[in-house]
Amino acid sequence: DCTGNHLYKVGPWGSVDTMPYMAMGSGDLPAMGILEDRFKPNMEMEEAKELVRAAIQSGIMNDLGSGHNIDLCVITHEGVDYIRPFQESQYKDNRKTKYKYRPGTTPVLTQKVVPLKLEVVQERVQRMDTP
Repeated sequence: DCTGNHLYKVGPWGSVDTMPYMAMGSGDLPAMGILEDRFKPNMEMEEAKELVRAAIQSGIMNDLGSGHNIDLCVITHEGVDYIRPFQESQYKDNRKTKYKYRPGTTPVLTQKVVPLKLEVVQERVQRMDTP
């Protein structure tokens, strides 16, 4: 926003946290351990990318449901840079079968489309307290 960048996490039960770094998902605990240990304010871009890579790898290696490759999304004033893959996994798995599902495998039981009519009545900028 106009006051600078902020990072907020909305938890599954509605809690809101703001910190200079965050991790969410099934591998978030080991990833947060890396972030808490190595984060420094005003990091250089390459140092920050390496920190995020290490945090994601920690999450992947300590959680069976987190996938393998590491992708990064870098957001700056100049724009957004998707780096896919940033690091490919050294642990490749050769699947024995291909999973293909025919259209209609999961039936749509009901469908209802409701158009919304919205009007902005009042708009204001409110500064949030951030650490």
